[in-house]
Amino acid sequence: MNVATFKKVNKKFLPKKYMFAPEWIILGVNNVCNLHCKMCDVGTKNLDSNFAQNLVGTHPINMPLPLIETIIDQMAEYYPSSKLAYAFTEPLVYPHLEASLKYAKQKGVECSITTNALTLKHKAKIVADSNVYISLDGPQDIHNEIRGHKKSFQKAIEGIEEVLSINPNATIGVFCVITEWNIGHLNEFLDFFKEYPLQQIGFMHSNFVEQDVADTHNQIWANSYPATASNTDEVNVDNLDLDILWNEIATIKSKNFKFPISFSPEIASKEKLHEYYHKPEVQIGKMCNDVFTNVMIKSDGSIIPAHGRCYNLELGNIYEENLKQIWNGRVLSKFRSALSKNGGLLPACSRCCSAF
Repeated sequence: MNVATFKKVNKKFLPKKYMFAPEWIILGVNNVCNLHCKMCDVGTKNLDSNFAQNLVGTHPINMPLPLIETIIDQMAEYYPSSKLAYAFTEPLVYPHLEASLKYAKQKGVECSITTNALTLKHKAKIVADSNVYISLDGPQDIHNEIRGHKKSFQKAIEGIEEVLSINPNATIGVFCVITEWNIGHLNEFLDFFKEYPLQQIGFMHSNFVEQDVADTHNQIWANSYPATASNTDEVNVDNLDLDILWNEIATIKSKNFKFPISFSPEIASKEKLHEYYHKPEVQIGKMCNDVFTNVMIKSDGSIIPAHGRCYNLELGNIYEENLKQIWNGRVLSKFRSALSKNGGLLPACSRCCSAF
């Protein structure tokens, strides 16, 4: 039995005793963001949702350097093949970014950074040797309107070009969330980047939790894994022109680029596309993948499963237990088991990217 098959068997039949290391340790290094995205609870200041609480609900504002060094030490000791992801809220404004990246390099821990790239030009030397994943929402004017900053797209492009000037072989990926504001502009967005030496461009269908879905979920799970509506404040699904979107997806898939193009999730028909957005109670994925591959550590040392989109469930705290104890601990084991017993997903997991 190869490793991949063994993992699959382990997840299905013995989820409480998972025998493999995490692939990623995700960091919420700070609780601030320098943009105001329309499809994000942090950007719209809906700070009571699970998503916002996971991203900006802890103190201190910035993860202390000794804490991140402890995390890196434990990764080097227990999980040397795991990768460290700076993902939330906006890593490039984290004051200890350079020092912590240098420390990770000394310890042989591979790092990636997910950023809105607003300050990338000024931080290019610091991150040029890391894997850099940039969130952009469409062509210049569309992106700037969504992000609430009149020059955010231009600054991101300046940053990409600065990184490439320092390291022509830099690993840069671009990811775009599909929203009501950029449908009809995705081809234009792709064409802008056609000559850039990117690792990939990924399009992500919106991840969200409707209030009705949260209510249904909480009828069963309110005491264990309570859900909230998330990332719906300024989003109106009825404004998505799904016929145009479906045609755009087909056109994009018919083209050839120098880099791979992906969609998450891959949707097989126009009918399924309508189902994704208009019937969010219908589960698209089969099981949560991330609960077996990563955890997220917040600025106060507390750890939640998967990443910011998951339930606000504290698995433990790095100040009190080490990574190995928490990864194999009672709380996460119980959560994996609950997911497995309920077919791999809970009701409020239906539009989370971890399910695809």
